[in-house]
Amino acid sequence: MTQETYQKDEIPLLELEKIGLAKNGRLNLQEEDIRALLSGSRTGMLRLENLIADGVHIEALDAKLSLKKSEEGKLHLLVHPIYRRPEAPSFLTDSEVEKLEKGEAVNIEHFAFDEEGKPKDLLIEFDKDTNEFIITDTSKILVPDMVNSEYLSLEQKERYRKGKSVELADGSIFQYSATDKHGIRSNKLALIASILVDGGLSYVLHKGLNALFNKKRDEKAAAQNSKGYDLAAQNMQAHENVKGKEQQASPKDEQERGYTRTGRSR
Repeated sequence: MTQETYQKDEIPLLELEKIGLAKNGRLNLQEEDIRALLSGSRTGMLRLENLIADGVHIEALDAKLSLKKSEEGKLHLLVHPIYRRPEAPSFLTDSEVEKLEKGEAVNIEHFAFDEEGKPKDLLIEFDKDTNEFIITDTSKILVPDMVNSEYLSLEQKERYRKGKSVELADGSIFQYSATDKHGIRSNKLALIASILVDGGLSYVLHKGLNALFNKKRDEKAAAQNSKGYDLAAQNMQAHENVKGKEQQASPKDEQERGYTRTGRSR
């Protein structure tokens, strides 16, 4: 599930301007790539032109982009070009590396210890687009509480966190993927996921989803929405309507509260 990890005003516009993807404070990116950046995922493959790096002019470069927060809390742009030779993590065996590179395995789980000696559960994937291994700390994966109006069980949540496929009663199947700009793949073109926030539900619409890893799908069937999806769409729209009314009413409410605080009303 993708949810905004960063705020739009945190995006390093100057760094994007240097590579021609922003001008006069405006982003020159498709909406789905902007969402990918804000959610902490990678964008799709982009063509960058007329770059200058270390004094060298690069006419064109195909790469994916992502954002990373520094220790000072400032966001920086990361460029992921196509590597000639992939550099595999040292903790993977030759067999594991081969399975990932050949597409025989969607991901591999690995347990490690951080600098403080605390155990970490890692998920390793191989991005064929950039010829690069991606390592994800599973504790940082945002797991949905509900998808298509169906609450996920603890077992389903754990499967999702570990990069395994999750199947719903309506036949929808989905899986976390750090290599995908949506952060999720599915046998459906669209899903509506929700997480519990302050006692209420926050909705995220995933559309234009890519197929499951190494799985062919019937695009006509993938475009058909289930009753659970339709119900989630209705609830999401109702939620947005309420939010819209609250935002419209808030200036008036603030004015009334401000009037009362002055003491003039009494």
